Amino acid sequence: MRFKVGDTMTDIHLPAIDGTMFKSESIKGKPVMLSFFRFASCPFCNLRINELVQRFEEFGDDFTVIAIFDSALDNLTRHIAEHKAPFPILADESNKYYREYSIEHSFLGMLKGMIFRMPRLLKGMFKGYVPLIIKGSLTTMPADFLIDRNGVIQTAYYGKDEGDHILFELAKEFSLK
Repeated sequence: MRFKVGDTMTDIHLPAIDGTMFKSESIKGKPVMLSFFRFASCPFCNLRINELVQRFEEFGDDFTVIAIFDSALDNLTRHIAEHKAPFPILADESNKYYREYSIEHSFLGMLKGMIFRMPRLLKGMFKGYVPLIIKGSLTTMPADFLIDRNGVIQTAYYGKDEGDHILFELAKEFSLK
């Protein structure tokens, strides 16, 4: 069942690319954007992480992002560590939280993203995010959840295609409330 506005964020315990074990208790009392991504070498995902890193200070001091990937930790570290993100990037190789949050899989969504988001796909690939090694599901769709200081979901956004995330401006507006 999809998470919706008013639901409570579940506890998350996953390995992070910085070598630690992330526990959601560490962000208690902070507003957060919980983002589910596809596989580690996905051009759309890497471009989104790059943009979040570049614009992270626009969110304000108290807000954070939690990025979860459908990937093994070693593969995730190989592809994502170069971003030097100021927020946790986590590996959910077993897809435990993908199932818990009802993250969807869609072959049609994958094709739709490749066709209708071709300029963005090419931008990511020109930046060097070429998916030569694909470890994870090609059909995983992204999702973003804006969660308040009390752990309550205020926005649940399930992507309609492989490059569809909540608009940065909406996340920024939420972070500055």
